[in-house]
Amino acid sequence: MWDGEMGGKNSTENSRISASPEVFSSREFSCAASCQAMSTAGILGSLLQVEENFSSCLARIDALILKPLLRAEPHDPKEKENFQLLVLLNDRFQALWNFTEENSRILRGKCDSGGIQDFYILWKGDLFLSLYIQYFVTFANFVVVQGFEQATKSKSEAWKLHKAVLKEFLRDFTSESSLAPALHWVLHKPFRDHIQSCLQLLAQLQGQLQQGSEQDVVAAVIQEFGKLESFISQVLDEANFTKELWKSLGYKFTGNSFQSFDLKLVWVDENCGEKSAPGSYNLRITTPEETFVLSAKDPQIKAVWWWKLEQAVRQALNGKRDFPLWGRSGEGSEAPSRRFFTYGFRTEGRLRGATYEGEWLWGKPHGKGTLKWRNGRNHVGDFQEGLEHGFGICLVPRRSEDRYDCYKCHWYQGKMQGYGICEYGNDLVYRGYFRDNVRQGFGILENFSAEHPYKYTGQWENDKKNGYGVWEDKERGERHIGMWLDGQRHGQGVVVTQSGLCYQRTFQADKMVGSGILLLEDDSVYEGNFTENLTFVGKGKLSLANGLVLEGTFGTHGRLHTAPPESQQRPPAQLDLKEFPVEKRWTGIFEQFQEFLHSGCKEEMEESFTGFHIQSSKELRKSQEYLFCQRGLLRLGLERKGRAPPDDDPSLQKGSSLVLPLILPTFYPELSMLYMLQHQRQDNLYCQGIMELSLFSDIQLLEFLDVQKHLWPLKDLTLTSNQRHSLVKDKCFLSATECLQKLITTVDPREKLEILRKTYEELEHTVSRLLEKEFRLPMDDLLPLLMFVVSRAKIQHLGAEIHLIRDLMDPTNQGGMLDFLLTALESCYEHIQKIRLHPKENSHRS
Repeated sequence: MWDGEMGGKNSTENSRISASPEVFSSREFSCAASCQAMSTAGILGSLLQVEENFSSCLARIDALILKPLLRAEPHDPKEKENFQLLVLLNDRFQALWNFTEENSRILRGKCDSGGIQDFYILWKGDLFLSLYIQYFVTFANFVVVQGFEQATKSKSEAWKLHKAVLKEFLRDFTSESSLAPALHWVLHKPFRDHIQSCLQLLAQLQGQLQQGSEQDVVAAVIQEFGKLESFISQVLDEANFTKELWKSLGYKFTGNSFQSFDLKLVWVDENCGEKSAPGSYNLRITTPEETFVLSAKDPQIKAVWWWKLEQAVRQALNGKRDFPLWGRSGEGSEAPSRRFFTYGFRTEGRLRGATYEGEWLWGKPHGKGTLKWRNGRNHVGDFQEGLEHGFGICLVPRRSEDRYDCYKCHWYQGKMQGYGICEYGNDLVYRGYFRDNVRQGFGILENFSAEHPYKYTGQWENDKKNGYGVWEDKERGERHIGMWLDGQRHGQGVVVTQSGLCYQRTFQADKMVGSGILLLEDDSVYEGNFTENLTFVGKGKLSLANGLVLEGTFGTHGRLHTAPPESQQRPPAQLDLKEFPVEKRWTGIFEQFQEFLHSGCKEEMEESFTGFHIQSSKELRKSQEYLFCQRGLLRLGLERKGRAPPDDDPSLQKGSSLVLPLILPTFYPELSMLYMLQHQRQDNLYCQGIMELSLFSDIQLLEFLDVQKHLWPLKDLTLTSNQRHSLVKDKCFLSATECLQKLITTVDPREKLEILRKTYEELEHTVSRLLEKEFRLPMDDLLPLLMFVVSRAKIQHLGAEIHLIRDLMDPTNQGGMLDFLLTALESCYEHIQKIRLHPKENSHRS
């Protein structure tokens, strides 16, 4: 019967398992306790006997208990989870059994030698401990879920027939109710007895050894085995207490649905802020979807509960139990509050059905993470306290088509706020600002579809075009500039057509109303009513380019009915943009900036305010001196309202260069080209003058420009034996010349003015060195010296540079030293344009 049940491991096993059923008593494992002091070889023989008896016991457990239990697989889905735990317990059992068999084989070959090196429990101690810990942790989990109770209630026919066989061999199995405790006992008691036997043999071995390294090794192993015994006792006690706790709580729960959470996503707060009744001490338990409070009757019980819960969470995060169970000396008991985990939300709420993978803090997504919904929606980015907060990319599927809307935006407390780029699935792209998930403030919407391409640049409010904006119909080549309301043209507007026609009308709900002004290609002006296809209708006046004026009533086909003469002709009307002056057109651009300043320039709002104009954090930090310290735009706005702050207010200074250094590099090449084209004629004259002056040597040029001779830097000229002062060229005032040449190396007008100031300082420094005293250049001396430096610097397109600096210069510099130097440079530029030397004069001076 035994052979048939086993299915055998080997012939030795089969011969051993024919022993009497009393092998399940603890008597078998106490042989080492009765041994007297013996030699090392004798102890080794005793260890072999213990291992063989333990292996025989494991074989019987496998045949009579585990295999029948595994054959009785349940069909109830609720019981299948417990059955999977039983399968895992069997795997742990088999690993331990294989380890015991291997050690028995090794000991049989070493029994004659009897050296300490032959004791496998010394040099395989770590593996021994690991296998036992894994087995008893799984065993304890099976106890907690009442696995033995459910297993004995199996309705399998094979299990029912096997109960009769078990009754003969399980001494504690006398009734149906005692079967579960008997199984519990037989699956853990032999293992604990085996550990105790090994400990007794190790203690005898330690007594046989002299003091030294070998005895120290044995002592360390005995200490670890003692920890293992303590660990098993604590684990089993915890399992029994936990099982009884759930039994006692079962009748207190209402309903039949329970939700379990992975310990890795459980937080325990001992400083619970909940109000508690007198004599009650609370702990708050936080999970991703629920928060509840545990109450204890005294602080000691609360402390134990807190410590054990924190330990369980920490062990789950570490992936292993503490060994010994109470933790190593000095090991922290608190689990980290920040964690990385994946969780699927199940209860009602905006995240139901979504799965979050990323960083957590106290039960809520916090940090970097990815949120995925079942419908295909994804959000990747930053989270704070469970909400999208910071930069994120969100993909939203479109229901009607296999496309996605892609939102690359900044988020604030779960809603889009700040700058963002949205690429819609219908070929629309929006670049601009958001608030509360809708387009709000300044933004650009562009349609790239081939059917009806267009572009809108302007103000948005509540996701609709509202305020001043420019609409470009790329298909018709038409542009509308004016006011909008609820997504439609409403108010004054100017339309420019592809053919060159331009008209101004009042719009209401996207339709033209009232009279307007129409400018024709031949410079004629029509004032009156006209249709959308620009046909004159009703009363109107047509002022022709030749001065003739036709006024009267026009038919629907544009035919003149009457033309009464008018003695006094009025000049033709022009397009009037007073309804939307410059300072009111792009208010949406500055609203975000003002909010940023009012918030105290919070670091978290930097990127949301600046959008994607700044490409790197390094460049952003470089720009902070403009962004945080200078608030001139607010000052200008307050001045317009008559509420300008005092001049000595340190919080509002140098405002015009606040945003300019951030955005100017993006379009400087195009802007510079426009200035070059506008001042091309003057720059050509300037270049001719430079060519004329370049024919002079330094001394000749100083004389031609009427520079005072005591200011000539002759001391700076190093001559060779065959050189004369009159022939030296490009040597005088060299440092000032090289400084001025740096004018074209930067795009920032403020830095250009700084270069001009340094050029002036270099001139003064050179003159002071020549005169051997401090010397301030008066205007009469500065202009000829500066003209000398300008002619030698040979800066191309100097006129374009001067006018660009003048137009973009900080208004606070007007009337100051920098403004004076720029005016001096401008005078030199204009004077050089007028220089025209006669060839004879050139030869005479040379």
